[in-house]
Amino acid sequence: MRCSLKKAALALCMAPPLAAQANSPVQPAAPVQPTAPPDVDTVPTAPVLSDAPPASPNAVSSDLPASDLTTVAGEAGVQALVFLQDGGPTIWAIAALSVITVTLILWKIWRLALIGAWSRGKASRAVDHFVAGHIDVAEKTVAGRMGIRSKVTHAAIGAVLAMPEDKAREETTRVAKKELANAGTGLRALELIATIAPLLGLLGTVLGMIAAFQALQEAGNNADPALLAGGIWEALLTTAAGMAVAIPASVALTWFEAVIDRIRRDIEDNAARIFLSPAPAKLQMAAE
Repeated sequence: MRCSLKKAALALCMAPPLAAQANSPVQPAAPVQPTAPPDVDTVPTAPVLSDAPPASPNAVSSDLPASDLTTVAGEAGVQALVFLQDGGPTIWAIAALSVITVTLILWKIWRLALIGAWSRGKASRAVDHFVAGHIDVAEKTVAGRMGIRSKVTHAAIGAVLAMPEDKAREETTRVAKKELANAGTGLRALELIATIAPLLGLLGTVLGMIAAFQALQEAGNNADPALLAGGIWEALLTTAAGMAVAIPASVALTWFEAVIDRIRRDIEDNAARIFLSPAPAKLQMAAE
């Protein structure tokens, strides 16, 4: 018993006091090191999925609001007005010529279609019937038609039936010249526009260059090269506008002349077939 009490007392003496244990910091035997977060440069992050395609920085949305469309139209109108103002009075004349050119081309296409410029079937069939001796059928085929080939063919058949050959040829030639002259109406105006539009543009350019150099002279030592450059490009606007009007007018003029030349060839061929066919000789013999 005494031995047990001595051992307990010795253990109490060897242990540190409780106050000292309370005041001393607790040192863990094996501190746990926290796990370092993954490196963001080496570990890729998961992409965010989206149903919409990625927007391109240069992409322009076609679904513009009405206000934006109005703004764009307004800016285009302002630019056109500035273009007309910078070009001077010459550009206004060229603009008027452009309107006249478009109107004249559309009217000429409608007029040629109305006189059957691209239709030759009725006249050719009438000539075939006449050569075959079916004179009544030939007359009915082209009677009352508005086509230029049909009119001349009908006039030639009527002249052959009613006049001697020399008189019939003169009458056919007269009708053909009249109809071809009517078909060529408006070509002179297109030719004039194709000629004077570049000249008007050149005139505007010369006037603009004169004004630019006058402004440069008035500036004296304080002359700005940008002033001269601005005057030059504004003056060149009239030349470009004149060419833009002259080129379509020249192309349309060449096309219309080619169409009329083909009509002339068809008329001459039909008239020659009528006068060289045996039907007129038979009719004259029957009349005698």
